[in-house]
Amino acid sequence: MVTFTFAGLPIVLAVLYTFGYRGWLNQAVADLATHQVTAHHGLTLRAWQLLFAEPGFLDSLWTTGWVTLASTALLVLVSWAIALYLRLATGFGRRLVAVLFVVPMFVPIVISSYALLTFWQDNGRLAGLVHPLGLHQLNLPGGTNLAVVLGLVWSNLPFGVLLITAGLHSVPQAYVDAARDAAASWPMIIRTVLFPLAKLPTLVVITFVATGSLGTYTIPFIIGPSAPATLGVTMTNSFVNYGQPQAAEIIAVLVFLLAAVFSVLYVRASVTEVRRLERRP
Repeated sequence: MVTFTFAGLPIVLAVLYTFGYRGWLNQAVADLATHQVTAHHGLTLRAWQLLFAEPGFLDSLWTTGWVTLASTALLVLVSWAIALYLRLATGFGRRLVAVLFVVPMFVPIVISSYALLTFWQDNGRLAGLVHPLGLHQLNLPGGTNLAVVLGLVWSNLPFGVLLITAGLHSVPQAYVDAARDAAASWPMIIRTVLFPLAKLPTLVVITFVATGSLGTYTIPFIIGPSAPATLGVTMTNSFVNYGQPQAAEIIAVLVFLLAAVFSVLYVRASVTEVRRLERRP
């Protein structure tokens, strides 16, 4: 009952508001809103149609899509590279990497965002370092959505590496030794032994990083451009700056639907893994 009252009911009312329902608890926010659509009889898709007709919103939707996919793919690649090194290497280098990759976990996201912006912008630290070398036109990514991708990878790196490393360390060493005894190369061992058995942690990383990147606000707002912005920034601007809560809630519902797509992939992978374990003797 508590969950329904404080979570379920507001979600239902927000979804109804996107279809023009202004009654009951929606009345307070509707009285202060501008540029909203009201359904006088039943529900209407007019608010959705108007929002999708705006070129700026479509640019934000496209930007959010490629930023999410690019940051998730890059994070998985980097996390796998670091996790493999931690799984297979020994010595001081391994201990050093094991310490360094968790650093972003202890840096507040606001501080790291401003640090990344200061480093990557055209008049930032990197530009200052290479300026004496005669390099003046570097086209650095500060203030672009490429910087947003790098920022999302930085902030999510500890999470990705920890999960994938745990998955790789759960693979029995006997499997790796058996593959090596059969003259399998390391690329073949990674492809046929380590990756299949660490597939579920990888899908967990993909799901949580992708769903978090869809609606993230801090990194795109600080590091990214003013336009085209991601949906998280557009949603906040619609509510705070333009006084359009209906448009903001439509974007929120859309982000939820997009996140549900990634969640379905994770659920299906989990069910498949459970069935595989049940078939084991």
